[in-house]
Amino acid sequence: MHGGVALALCLAAMGAEPVAAQPPAGYYNSAEGLTGQPLRIALHNIIDNHNALSYNALWNAFQTTDAKPGNKVWDMYSDTPGEAPPYVYTFNSDQCGNYNEEGDCYNREHSFPQSWFNGDSPMYTDLFHLYPTDGWVNNKRDNYPYGNVGSADWTSENGSKTGLCVDQGYNGTVFEPIDAYKGDFARSYFYMMTRYYGEMTGWSSPMLAGGDLSQWAMAAMVEWNDLDTVSTKEINRNNAVFALQHNRNPYIDRPEWVHAIWGTILAVPDHDAPTVSIRTEGSGLLVDRGHSSPGELTVRDLSGRIVLVTPIAQGHSTIPFSGAKGIYIADVVSPEGRAVQRFIW
Repeated sequence: MHGGVALALCLAAMGAEPVAAQPPAGYYNSAEGLTGQPLRIALHNIIDNHNALSYNALWNAFQTTDAKPGNKVWDMYSDTPGEAPPYVYTFNSDQCGNYNEEGDCYNREHSFPQSWFNGDSPMYTDLFHLYPTDGWVNNKRDNYPYGNVGSADWTSENGSKTGLCVDQGYNGTVFEPIDAYKGDFARSYFYMMTRYYGEMTGWSSPMLAGGDLSQWAMAAMVEWNDLDTVSTKEINRNNAVFALQHNRNPYIDRPEWVHAIWGTILAVPDHDAPTVSIRTEGSGLLVDRGHSSPGELTVRDLSGRIVLVTPIAQGHSTIPFSGAKGIYIADVVSPEGRAVQRFIW
């Protein structure tokens, strides 16, 4: 049907391929060869003491960090990769202001809510967790943690949603962006846990515990990091923020460092997820799960929309599938855990 070359070309065209940014020569020298907390401390020392912008300066900064062609805003709460988004904002002219519904204007979203760090500086204007987003969706997100939603209470026009969390260890309300941008936000959080390492006394959030991410949040963010790999968008943004703040997000430059630090804290090996192999065959998906227990398969398109949910057996299964041509994300959940794989149809 479709081979690996076609998948690579399609991923490259959509900016979803796992690629690495290019920091200045020697930028990470002091961190090379380290793992665990020593690695995080070394990275903290490298990216500490950045050039902090004023809050008002963020409006202009977004024009270099979060821009689409034609002076348009790249809003991850409304964008739908590979499709026409429900609305697109123009810099300056669509800046909030007041809003009454989704699609009215964009504002400055603290993806790591400011109430968690008491509105202190320099984190208050740190671009590595600040993004331009629709004002109404930003308001709906409120200061809820990020997490995986079961049944949604509210869903935005691009599929972002709020609802009760289904991640083990937390059952409060969370906000879940679409799959295509989950890695972006997860790596923002790993940046915050590194840039402000040792400086989080007094910070308070369901996602935080003991100066780090809480166990449930850590597991969810590692999962999101693996689900949505580093994109060209993130690389370009990393470089643009570096030009303004003079520091970088190490987990965009070197995504393997997520597991080198938080994998050791979780005591989860890099590839401890249950075995799953998915490929297209005829009019369906051929799924090989080895000896993993029966579970559930969820298939989403790159905009995060669910297109298939079905029980799945141990061993080999053939699942009927009739989606449009494109890239999909298969999420298999069983008692052994969760496994995620992309496939092209």
